[in-house]
Formats: sequence, C-alpha cells, structure tokens
Amino acid sequence: MSASVAVYRSIFTEDRFKQAYGSEEDSTSGGVGLRDRLAARCRCSRRACLHLLRQRVPIFSWLPGYRFKKCFLGDTIAGLTVGILHIPQGMAFALLTSVAPIFGLYTSFFPVIIYMIFGTGRHVSTGTFAVVSLMTGSVVEQLVPTPTELNSSSPEGADFELQRIGVASAVALLSGIIMLCMFGLQLGFLSTYLSEPIVKAFTSAAAFHVTSSQLQSMLGLRLSRHTGTFSIFKVIIATSVAYAFSLDSFYAIEIVGHIPAGFPRPQLPSLHTFPDIAGDTVAITFVGYAVSVSLAMIYADKHGYSIHPNQELLAHGISNTVSSFFTCFPSSATLATTNILESAGGYTQFSGLFTSFVVLIVLLLIGPLFHFLPKAVLACINVTSLRQMFLQFQDLPELWRISKIDFMVWVVTWLSVVVLNVDLGLAIGVVFSMMTVICRTQRAGCSVLGRASNTEIYRPVENHSKCYEVPGMKILTYNGPIYYGNRSFFREEMSKLLGLTSEKIRSREKARKALEKRERETNVNTVERGIANASFSSENEFFKSEKSEHEVQVVLIDCSSVIFVDVAGARLFTQMCIECQKVGVHVYLSNCNESVLKILTSSGLMNYMKPQHIFITVHDAVMYIQQQKEKHPENTTTVWV
Repeated sequence: MSASVAVYRSIFTEDRFKQAYGSEEDSTSGGVGLRDRLAARCRCSRRACLHLLRQRVPIFSWLPGYRFKKCFLGDTIAGLTVGILHIPQGMAFALLTSVAPIFGLYTSFFPVIIYMIFGTGRHVSTGTFAVVSLMTGSVVEQLVPTPTELNSSSPEGADFELQRIGVASAVALLSGIIMLCMFGLQLGFLSTYLSEPIVKAFTSAAAFHVTSSQLQSMLGLRLSRHTGTFSIFKVIIATSVAYAFSLDSFYAIEIVGHIPAGFPRPQLPSLHTFPDIAGDTVAITFVGYAVSVSLAMIYADKHGYSIHPNQELLAHGISNTVSSFFTCFPSSATLATTNILESAGGYTQFSGLFTSFVVLIVLLLIGPLFHFLPKAVLACINVTSLRQMFLQFQDLPELWRISKIDFMVWVVTWLSVVVLNVDLGLAIGVVFSMMTVICRTQRAGCSVLGRASNTEIYRPVENHSKCYEVPGMKILTYNGPIYYGNRSFFREEMSKLLGLTSEKIRSREKARKALEKRERETNVNTVERGIANASFSSENEFFKSEKSEHEVQVVLIDCSSVIFVDVAGARLFTQMCIECQKVGVHVYLSNCNESVLKILTSSGLMNYMKPQHIFITVHDAVMYIQQQKEKHPENTTTVWV
C-alpha cells in the first residue's frame, strides 16, 4: 500500500529559517559572568550533597533500593562461585607477577570490597588479571631479578619476596594515583580509543605471553624471565633447550610453600622505585582501566543499564591506591570471573560481598592447607584460564566479512603484541587504529546526487539508477569532514566532477575580460548615440548564451555529511567558489550544521556568496534555482513524498 503526502511550505534559506523559527539570544544567560556561574555551581545544599554522595559512592544509590527477593539468591550463588575461583586464580596470577602466591589472595580480597562500594558495573568481577599481572611481573623482574640460587625458606629468600612485593605494590599505588588524577581531569573518554578489535587482539596475543611465561613452572625449570621486544621467543627457546637437554639438574617439584594465616599488616610500598616504574605503570594503568571499562560496558549493554567511565576511574583508582598499602599488586576487572559472575546469575555489586567472604575464610583459616600445592598446578590453571582468549581467533572470519579495516587492526595489534611486547604492541595497535580513521576521513567519497521523481529525496546516482540529475545543475555531497588533512583530495574530487580544469578556468577568464571590454565599448557607443542597447547588459547573459541547456550552470553542495570544517577547509570553499564564478557557475549550499556555517561565514565566504544562496535542505535550493530559471515570482514549493 502506497500513499502520497502533499506538503506546502515556503522555501527556506538559513537566514529566513532562523528568522521564522530560530531562538533569540538569551540575554539573561549572556549577562551572567564567569564568577556568578562558578558561584552558582559551588553553592552547597543538603540535596546537592546527597546527590554528590550517591554519584561518587554508588553503593548509597543502589543498596537502599536493593530487591532482596529477586537478587539475593543470584548474588549469593554467583559471589560464592566467583570467590571459589578467585583462590587458585589469585595464587596463579601471583606467579605471573613474580611474587609469592599469598599476595594474589590479598589482591583478590581488598579490590573486590572497594569496587563494590565505588564501582558502577553490576556484573564486573575485580581482582587479579593475567595481562596486568604479566606486565607488572615484567617490571618486578627488571628491578628485582631472580638469583640463580635461592632458598625461599631462608632469611635471604624472605627479604627477596619483600623487595618484590614492594615493587609490585609501588606499581599498584602509582597506578591508583594516575587513575585518580585522570578522574580529576575527567579523562574517562580515553577508553574509547581502545576499539573492540584492539581489545580482543590484545588479550588474545597477551595470552601467548602468559602461556610462554608459565612453561618453566609447568615443566619444573628455573629460568630467568625475559622482557622487552621479542621476549616470547627468548622464553620459548630457552625453555625448550633447557628441557630437551636436561640442563636443569634439580628435578624437585616446586610448591607454594608457607601461606600465613590472617590479614596482612599495612606497609608502605617501595616509593623510591617510582622514577624507574613510571613509564611501565602508565601502560599498565591504561591497559587495566581500558579492559575494565570494556567489560563493564559489554555487560551493561547486555542488561540495559549505563556505565560511567569517569566513576570507574575513581573506583579503580581508590581500589589500587588503598590495596597497595596491604601488599597487593595492580588489579582490574577480569575476563574469566566476570563471565562466570554473569552466567551464574549475579544481579548487582552485592555479589562482591560473598566473593570477598570466601577469600576471607581462606586467608583466616584454610590458607596453610595450600602449603604443598605444586606451582606447576597453578601454572596449568593460568594456561587453562586463557582458553577464552585463544578462542577469539574464531571471530576473525566474521570480522573479515563485516569490516576488512577492523580485521587489519586486529591482525596488526596481535602481531605487534606477540612479536614485540605487550605495552609496545598495544601502543602500535592504538596508533594503527587511529591512522585508519584518519585515512578514512582523508578518502571520504564525493558523490553526485539525483532526485527520485515526484519526491524531495536525493540519493547518489551511481547507486540508484532511477534517481536522475536535475538538468543544468550538479548536486554534490561529500561524506566526511573538510580539513587540512583532506583538502587536496576534496578539491581534486570536486574539480573532477565539475570539470574545473585550469585550462577551462583560463579560457573562461579570458572570455570574461573580453566581455567586459566589449560591454564598455558598447556602453560608450549607446550613450553617444542615445540608444539603449541591452543585448549584452550582463555577463550572465553572455555565459547563458554560451552554454547548452544540459551544461552545468549551478553547483549545489550538500553539507549534511560534513561534520566539521577547519580554517584550511573554509579557505578552500572560498577558493572553489571564486573558480566556479570565473567559469560562470553559481555555488549554493544546503544542510550546513551550525558549526560548519559559522566557520564558513567567519572565514569570509559571504564576500563571494550571497546569504540567500544557503538553504535548509537540498530540495529548497533546487526549487529556488528552478524558480529563478523559469522566472516564476511565487516563492512557494509543493513537495510530494
């Protein structure tokens, strides 16, 4: 069933539309000074304080409205399940961090409690994360390398463990401070630069580094950890040689060893290492935060609630800062436990209470029972927990089908992380992803629009065979911003579609000057003879006589897809307007957003174009041009849809 709707309205230019429907300048808001506005925002009231408290400490927002009958059972089961998983995972990831397993249990307790209070992700499980632990372990190994001969039960071994956890805690403290500073500067938007292909490729590639780092523990070998570029190959090669030729003559199985019962005593991290760990900590902070926010957003979208990236900065910043004083290493949201928390039926952050309760029982009562647990078992737990990361290769065929550019981002990021290093590879992936965005804006397509018969709909003629160009008019649209980076491409595309060659411009310019000379001579003769000869009264008449009916006389640029224009782009608009006028072609604009129109106006474009040539829609401009061509005095258009 089809229906047509007749719409009768006046033709609107931008100026006329603003006069009819635009809002007047608000004199009251314009008169408010900066001091008054700051004073208004700094005013304190009981309502404002409560709002700020609920905003910055979300537990006060969701806990009073907690639906006990619906959520309690699910939160309890999910929390206990995740808590049980945290025990072996925390100790296993402590090995990745190159610290004693007990510190993994601490890191599985304190961050969970703190995030429950300050976090906005209802299905996020925080604690130890393989990638963050691996990156932190690289820093620890650099500053406190493992001695060739070391007895963990000796006083030297205990001092060695304290040095290592001091460095790891310093990384956590500095990471927390960086996050808090980012929160103060409202930099939560930075997480958007990690696209889904980058995150998946990064975690998948990092899984190879985690696996290679666990080979020595799985095989019972004592080898120093290699860091830096190409580190994965140096681990793999050294382990293979050592295992194949039995270079390690000590085949005693390494065990977890003594696990003290009770809470850790607060102690200050190794603050003197800040200058040495600053660069690596920035990378660790960005990775941990980006993964945490990505996971939070994935499950928030799935369950229909929103995440606040800046509040997540505050939550993870406080979590790492406070936890660092209890001998914890950096924490973040984790892939495996978050997935289990959601699949086990968790509803809210309240599940974190039961997770921390399980870890607390282990710390206070049954921790010493893990004394004889082989480290090879923990290494196997590390590797098997990465199964989900390895399976991400299955997404590649679909990614290739949907977007080949995103596929390339995935491959480049994966190869960079595997071949080079975790942090350097991530940086390369982000830069490459941003370069693809720049390239896409530089090579945005320029299309010729045609009109669907008896409608006000205009679509590219190359994709719609039943949309036809308006005779004597070229309607062009550019699908991207116009700025210094793509102005040459924009000019090239427009000139090609319009046929604005330098030879044509010169010939038309020569013809115009000849016309002006002829007009002057004609005017002199007619004045002297007293005869009014208007056969060449204007250059427009000359150009019209020179052109065929189907030759382009008007260029209409649809700016609906031009999201912004910089100074260089605005000057290019002016230059092209001048060149079009030289060949007798008038330029019109339509669908300009406010910011684009403001920049074009401020750059001096109106010196070469009348305000009456800027229209609200493409159809308004077409109707106006056709009316002028047919010399109809009416100023009303009938639009059939």
